[in-house]
Amino acid sequence: MIKKSFSHIGIVFLNFFSILPMQVLYLIASICYYILYYMVGYRKKVVRENLVNSFPEKSLEEIIRIEKRFFRYFADLTVEIIKMQSISEKEVLKRVKFTNLHLVEAHFNKGESVLACTGHYGNWEWGMLALGSHLSKTAYVIYKPLNNKIFDNWFLKMRSKFGNVCVPMRQTLRMLTSTKNEASMFCFASDQSPVRGEAHYWLNFLNQDTAALLGLEKIAMQTNRPIFYFKLKYIKRGYYEVDCVPVCPVPKETKEHEITDIHFNILERIINEEPSYWLWSHRRWKTKREYAS
Repeated sequence: MIKKSFSHIGIVFLNFFSILPMQVLYLIASICYYILYYMVGYRKKVVRENLVNSFPEKSLEEIIRIEKRFFRYFADLTVEIIKMQSISEKEVLKRVKFTNLHLVEAHFNKGESVLACTGHYGNWEWGMLALGSHLSKTAYVIYKPLNNKIFDNWFLKMRSKFGNVCVPMRQTLRMLTSTKNEASMFCFASDQSPVRGEAHYWLNFLNQDTAALLGLEKIAMQTNRPIFYFKLKYIKRGYYEVDCVPVCPVPKETKEHEITDIHFNILERIINEEPSYWLWSHRRWKTKREYAS
């Protein structure tokens, strides 16, 4: 009961926080950056370890420079996600621009469904939120539910406010079956880490032995739906561009694990171009091959 009360109080606070103008939120984010990085050191050890292992060729000075830029952006990202509660459709469409979505619509016009994936890079939340306003058909966004049901429901309402349908990971196949007769898009986060016991494929990603989820590939092979990658680019503070890149038009013509390799390679290139905007605070490599089974 006490935990629920604190959760509800937290939601009230976040809702109030969300109605503040973006300029005020970014000012708060700038202050929070200094607190997070210099005083609290939130997951600083995790971020440093991930960066050092991912970029062994970089000097410590370069690593720290990326690290600081990440934490500065992470503070911005946090207030931007909170802003989703009150942001208008007009405002989000002004801040997130899409290119090449006509390639997806071409499939919809023929009554065909597609699959899409992206990584935890830039503001993927705003990207998915804006997507719901652009597509003529429904976007089903696969997500991992939070343990706290109150906050999970709060996030779900935000994520679906412009037309998306959020689907828990374990209900993906059921939703695919129930919507098989309608043209749609199913969207996956390609860089999530499998839980222990579900790590069945490993690849080299950012110079590290990395466990990969195979859900996107398995569904693509079963349905033969073409795959697109949403390549998100940070333009300036609060503004993004999302390029819809076709990566696999005929999945059944690919070899085993080829699809997984493709979308991981795309994300790796994006990160190498500008590493500051990936979610380095995530414990991406906590699952080790020798303990996976």
